[in-house]
Amino acid sequence: MKIFLAGASGAIGRRLTPLLLAARHNVTGMTRHPETARALEADGIVAVTVDVFDASALERAVVNVEPDVIIHQLTDLPRALDNEAQLAAAYPRNARIRVEGTRNLIAAAQAAAARRFIVQSIAFGYAPGGAPHSEADPLHVADGPRAITVRAAAEMERQVLVSGMEAIVLRYGFFYGPGTWQDGPTRKPSLHVDAAARATSLAVTRGIGVYNIAEADSNVSITKARAELGFDPAFRLPA
Repeated sequence: MKIFLAGASGAIGRRLTPLLLAARHNVTGMTRHPETARALEADGIVAVTVDVFDASALERAVVNVEPDVIIHQLTDLPRALDNEAQLAAAYPRNARIRVEGTRNLIAAAQAAAARRFIVQSIAFGYAPGGAPHSEADPLHVADGPRAITVRAAAEMERQVLVSGMEAIVLRYGFFYGPGTWQDGPTRKPSLHVDAAARATSLAVTRGIGVYNIAEADSNVSITKARAELGFDPAFRLPA
């Protein structure tokens, strides 16, 4: 299957690529930086250098690939969490990717007649109380520091779900593991980056709609993801 992976060099993308290749998918990875493109090609995938905010260039790149599946893993967050001010400054940039960037990527996918669209969302945006939250619970857009993140994620989900493609929204928990900010779980709902990558690879051929992707705890229900995707939060890539 032909896959266009937007965000191939990110925390998920780096762990996802070997799983897609092992499943014999034809993978094209998108990045903004030529030096990153060379690294992606060294990992065994085709690389394209394009900015998600350049809608016309993005459309040309995606149409040229003719993908069956688009996987949207784009974020604009710091590689390391050095301080809260740095993270707060990144929130508006990340929100722009989720709103404007998603809009451009959907338009490019539609122009290329892609069949399936998988997107990274959040499992930590539910309203307080009422746990464990199922996928039927909407994201809770409220005032305060988290509002820009949750509002953008909710709009991103809406765009994907009404796109006309087979839409899969993966609401990930707080990441830990290689390439993330934490070595171990620190906040609930937690999620190892390898388990997130595995869930994403499964969604290439399974499921439709919204799924909580996290470790089994009292915050969110992962019953649907276990049943429909075959998700296992204990999955880890070989060392």
